[in-house]
Amino acid sequence: MLPDDWYPTHDVDGFLGRAGGFLSSRPALHNTVLTDIEKLRSRGAAEQDAEAGVFGRLEAGGEVRAVFYLTPRGRLGLTPLSAEQTDALAARLADLGHSPANVVADRDTADAFAESWRRHTGAVPELFWRTHLYRLGTLTAPRPSPEGRGRRTSGKDRAHVVRWCREFCVDVGEQHSIDLIDAGSWDDSRFGDRHFTLWETPQGTPVAMAAATPAVGGMVRVDPVYTPAHLRGRGYAGAVTVEVSGAALAAGATDVVLFTDPDNPTSNALYRRIGYVHVADFAGYRFAPPARR
Repeated sequence: MLPDDWYPTHDVDGFLGRAGGFLSSRPALHNTVLTDIEKLRSRGAAEQDAEAGVFGRLEAGGEVRAVFYLTPRGRLGLTPLSAEQTDALAARLADLGHSPANVVADRDTADAFAESWRRHTGAVPELFWRTHLYRLGTLTAPRPSPEGRGRRTSGKDRAHVVRWCREFCVDVGEQHSIDLIDAGSWDDSRFGDRHFTLWETPQGTPVAMAAATPAVGGMVRVDPVYTPAHLRGRGYAGAVTVEVSGAALAAGATDVVLFTDPDNPTSNALYRRIGYVHVADFAGYRFAPPARR
């Protein structure tokens, strides 16, 4: 048992049986945790891997208050924690011999854990990701809307989708995803479980793309949204985002969310115009060994 009543396990089904209700109670805020754990659960079941990750829940008064998960690739995900809780968790993870390669969480939690991990292990935290989290309120189609229509992709679109996802990763600096795509490991990339939609001109030419995660706990995340550079500024991104968001609502999603680059005022203004509302800020830190300082 971890300090502050943390309970770690490799049993993802048992973990979800206890913590699933907590995660679904705030699906927008917990969106990355929900999708990452579901991907680990599905992959572990398919590969009959009993140790697809490490999962922990923090209990107080018989109630789950927070969770963490650590993937085999070293990604540590956290729900919101206090500085005291992150420090206790960092100390115990270090004692257990776990070495996360990075941490992703809401900004306050990520900041606190990065500092705690540095203090307990000497690892050097490096901020690699900052983002705004938005949740859909009232979906509003852009006016004027560009000509064309949205079309769900099929197998014949695979090469086009893969190429655009790679271009998207180049734009946002996601080298790890580029490496997986180049290695042919599409299913292992963060795009492998997505449902993609193209926005096409009346002539049938694809001009933009958006994707959505499978629904988990009533939540769907729109990710990625991409328009090639020479086609931007024509309303295609807004149109395809509305198409994907509306499809998620029609399929029964209760929460539709997306992340945005805080340094891109154009995209942030666009998402607000079509009905998305700022919820929180998130951050990611990677950890370099002390010897690299």
